[in-house]
Amino acid sequence: MTVKTEEHKRLEEHYSKKKDWLHWGSYLSERQWGTVREDYSPYGTAWDYFTHDHSRSRTYRWGEDGIAGISDRYCNVCFGIALWNGKDPILKERMFGLTGPEGNHAEDVKELYYYLENTPSHSYMKHLYKYPQNEFPYAQLVNENKRRGKTDLEFELLDTGIFDNNEYFDVFTEYAKVDNEDVLIKITIENRSDKKANLHLLPTLWIRNFWSFMDMPEKPMIKKQVKGDTTFVSINHVYVGNYNLYFQTASKLLFTENETNTEKLFGTENNHPYKKDLFHTAVINNNYALASGKEEGTKFSPLYQLNIEAGASKVIKLRLTNQDLKTPFDTKFDDIFEKRQQESSNFYNEITKPKTPELAAIQKQALSGLLWSKQYYNYDVEPWLKGDPKEPTPPLERLKGRNSSWKTLRNHDVISMPDTWEYPWYAAWDLSFHCLSLALVDPNFAKEQLILFTREWYMAPNGQIPAYEWSFSDVNPPVQAWATMELYKIEKHKTGQGDINFLKRMFNKLALNFTWWVNRLDSSQNNVFEGGFLGLDNIGVFDRSHGIPGGGILEQVDGTSWMALFCLDMLEMSLEIALVDDAYEDMATKYFGHFVYIAEALNQISIEYSGTWDEKDGFFYDKLILPTGDSIPIKVRSIAGLLSMAAVLCVKKETLEKLPNFAKSVKWFRKHRKETLKYPVIQDHIEGGDLLLSLVPKDRMQVLMKALLNENEFLSPYGIRSLSKKYENPYNIIINNINYSINYEPAESTTGLFGGNSNWRGPIWMPLNYLFIQSLKEFNNYYANSLSFECPTGSNKDQNLEQIVSELSNRLIKMFNKDKEGNRPINQLHAETYRDPNFEDLVLFYEYFHGDTGRGVGASHQTGWTALIANLIDDL
Repeated sequence: MTVKTEEHKRLEEHYSKKKDWLHWGSYLSERQWGTVREDYSPYGTAWDYFTHDHSRSRTYRWGEDGIAGISDRYCNVCFGIALWNGKDPILKERMFGLTGPEGNHAEDVKELYYYLENTPSHSYMKHLYKYPQNEFPYAQLVNENKRRGKTDLEFELLDTGIFDNNEYFDVFTEYAKVDNEDVLIKITIENRSDKKANLHLLPTLWIRNFWSFMDMPEKPMIKKQVKGDTTFVSINHVYVGNYNLYFQTASKLLFTENETNTEKLFGTENNHPYKKDLFHTAVINNNYALASGKEEGTKFSPLYQLNIEAGASKVIKLRLTNQDLKTPFDTKFDDIFEKRQQESSNFYNEITKPKTPELAAIQKQALSGLLWSKQYYNYDVEPWLKGDPKEPTPPLERLKGRNSSWKTLRNHDVISMPDTWEYPWYAAWDLSFHCLSLALVDPNFAKEQLILFTREWYMAPNGQIPAYEWSFSDVNPPVQAWATMELYKIEKHKTGQGDINFLKRMFNKLALNFTWWVNRLDSSQNNVFEGGFLGLDNIGVFDRSHGIPGGGILEQVDGTSWMALFCLDMLEMSLEIALVDDAYEDMATKYFGHFVYIAEALNQISIEYSGTWDEKDGFFYDKLILPTGDSIPIKVRSIAGLLSMAAVLCVKKETLEKLPNFAKSVKWFRKHRKETLKYPVIQDHIEGGDLLLSLVPKDRMQVLMKALLNENEFLSPYGIRSLSKKYENPYNIIINNINYSINYEPAESTTGLFGGNSNWRGPIWMPLNYLFIQSLKEFNNYYANSLSFECPTGSNKDQNLEQIVSELSNRLIKMFNKDKEGNRPINQLHAETYRDPNFEDLVLFYEYFHGDTGRGVGASHQTGWTALIANLIDDL
């Protein structure tokens, strides 16, 4: 049982509705520009319609962004930091990066920042941003990446040499809650250079702009107040209430409005000079007459003009509270910070119980990054299509364009994002994996996230779950049921009690989603599923979501495997619920039967249908069905062909004994379908014992495990590759006189499929590695270490499944751990920098990893599903 730390008590207070500890949090996005929801162009050119350069001067409609920021849960009132080193051409108010078309591997943030600490109630948060003292190399980053091609590495900020002489500031932004409506803010600037350096610091408070788009009962306002010796600003907001921001004595106080500078952007005369970019203009031009002459507005900042000695630091304190205070920065300020820091340490020490301090640090940063990635997300499709009352009507092309069929979708929530800059929008299948890591720190929030995506204003009327904003209709793997059961088990293991009500809520809605899958993605009605995109970006020889060669149908082995896994998870869910509510026992039989039919289809059910298993190669392959009825196997050895092993469930004999009707159904299937079963779907079951259900029979599993554990194919020193290494010599297939090919690419993608930012042609992906590990554990629940395999293949060393699980976990963890020389494999390209004392303990959690070296690739802050490393450490 978990010991109740102070943080656990805060969560209990919150979820029992005694106190709203989650009203304020790290919900401010790191990129609102370049998103679909801010795009009002005719043809969906989001990157071009709202650029980084525009973001400085143009009001957002659906959210806000900033650096190291916080907001209330609906992003009405926002706080973040802005910086200027005296040399940059622009005020640094938000993270810079390349757009999708600019990057040689698509969009890519070009900054150095780290999520150091965060608690689930956001009672303590710590963020680090590394800001160069010399001019930020905006043009160099754009031009050099533009020059580079798909086969070249991305050109990163560290590659510019701007940090080589330690001429930079470490900017630590910390938050500590005195209470749920009283937030202490501390900004610490450390000069890492051996020279004195100047810095302009603008801790900025602003109000999200609704009034320019629609009518409000009253326009919100930030006003200067003076009471005795204390100068502060008051915040009056009709939707949030009244707050005060206190701050230490500043060089100047700046006010403006969070409104678009139409004159600068569109050549249309402004109705007043106090626009969103006024602080930028004032700081860069050293002209503060307008901004400091105003005493109210919707954007405010105390300006601190700092001169920091070499190696020295400067601390600035602020306080956002709903109280009127005479001494906001008394001795209790530092006491509260120290107390919350200690409480955060106590919380993480209790939930992680790590084996080593190094593993503890990795785990803490992974989970903290996941909590920093909780972002407010607002996207109401129907008004987005039609436009707002105070704005011009959007182009008519939009009414038949992107997401136009999702008029019932309304998003207005705090959601776990894959990456706060590169993917500042939810991805439904990513989020399912996030919830398993969130379960370690805040299982209630994790459950709320899964439930949210099944609510009627998210899920389409036909049962489809929205994928992500670039195309809600894209088909992602149906992992919600799997995540539901995994989350249920994690919480039950941690607390001793499972949440049956949560299972019921998810089961009833996921039944609708299951029906959608069956009706829409099995066009041949043979229980083999086409699927479309299925999340694995460019893993095929051609784009699996568009233009199947010859006008055929691609029956995807991974689509069928995902559906089999879906069946088993719905079966397991119904069995668990049936133990307390026998009305669900019939549903267990329904999903059991459906699983049997899918398993038969995949493995070969009749002479007329040949299945997807290739006996000679010992592998499952996709199959292209041409309009003529002819079929062509697409013989690519990828992780898609191994996914069949993920569909496995061990039903314990105790459960069978308590559910006799289900046990009777299993017995009937064994007896009456014996002649049509071409392989034993029901594995090794002995009457009165446990029941193993597996998509692959034992003999085929042994063949597949040889490939999985072969270091010349799938087994990397750092986990499981997504494509066999044998394709260092490319695979080619000719269809309708057109050659299609695929080759092993262990790192960045060399193809532009799906934007080219993600690559499934060789790298290591944490989510599927985690899925395989959990599946091998499930096999072992039945075999109890009696089943062993040569690991690695060809080594003459046998390991049982428990040992193999440990081996795979340790290979994945090894990517993040320091070796004897102090290097982490993920930092291979900048190893020297990360041996520096001011870098060595900082860990980034990448989107995926080099198939041979473990180097981090893709989005650098994807502590969404890469946070699963914390679960692997926890399992050890």
